[in-house]
Amino acid sequence: MSPLLELINLSVNYGGIQALQAIDIQINPGEVVTLVGANGAGKSTTLRAISRIVGVRSGKIIYAGQDITQRRASEVVKLGIAHSPEGRRVLARQTVLDNLELGAYIRSDRFGIKADMERQFQLFPRLAERRNQLAGTLSGGEQQMLAIARALMSRPQLLLLDEPSLGLAPTIVREIFSILAQLKTTGVTILLVEQNANLALQISDRAYVLEAGCITLSGNASALLGDDRVKQAYLG
Repeated sequence: MSPLLELINLSVNYGGIQALQAIDIQINPGEVVTLVGANGAGKSTTLRAISRIVGVRSGKIIYAGQDITQRRASEVVKLGIAHSPEGRRVLARQTVLDNLELGAYIRSDRFGIKADMERQFQLFPRLAERRNQLAGTLSGGEQQMLAIARALMSRPQLLLLDEPSLGLAPTIVREIFSILAQLKTTGVTILLVEQNANLALQISDRAYVLEAGCITLSGNASALLGDDRVKQAYLG
């Protein structure tokens, strides 16, 4: 099976700081892969590089067999990559419905969009109840659900999820991870950045550990869950 995504010798600089140093990552179709690491390790930078929000100093990003290293962010969305960023960034003065419609901005299949919207409401029943509510009036957990649902409206093959549990109550975090586990069964490939490494590894197939912009460890998620170095550093 060919990888859906390959990062080959990828380096990214922020000003004079090297945020990523020659990293190699492979993600196969249908996998959930987690990036584990402390704050500032380069996890969010990796997602931003893939979605072409930040420039690449050297190396390649290969998606579905195509070199997308020099593509624009708008082109990458059309190719099938959606990014749900850290901090949710929903459009506060627009309704839940408006936010979801904007997630499908690259599409013109009206009936497909309507069907996908109903699919999101099945996956996230709270959003169905609040479909006409302004996004800014939703709770933090509901805004996170909306951010994920909005990303799914572009029908991505690859979903980049940045810190979906950040700042949320434990009950809401469990609910969101239960939804992510459901998503996995639909065949969407997910690259997950998550501070709650324990929960993330439980729903993942594989994981990479990033430290100061370098990959220091990788392997099956279950093996990393049991690894003493990972336990000591990230699992508490």
